[in-house]
Amino acid sequence: MAEQAGLIAIGAGLAIGISALAAAIAEKDIGAAAVGAMAEKEELFVKGLIMTVIPETIVLFGFVISFLIIGKM
Repeated sequence: MAEQAGLIAIGAGLAIGISALAAAIAEKDIGAAAVGAMAEKEELFVKGLIMTVIPETIVLFGFVISFLIIGKM
């Protein structure tokens, strides 16, 4: 039973960790493109800001999945 609880905890940690890593990579690429676009047209600031925030939902999905995994304990 103890090994099973440990594996569940590792799975929950991986759910958050991998989703956070994916969101960070996406934000890096989107942020670089948004800064380049804003350098040419200042009115693209709001669109760039919104596009930079969207990948954070990936982390929220990972967070919910980790709670669902831990709930199986």
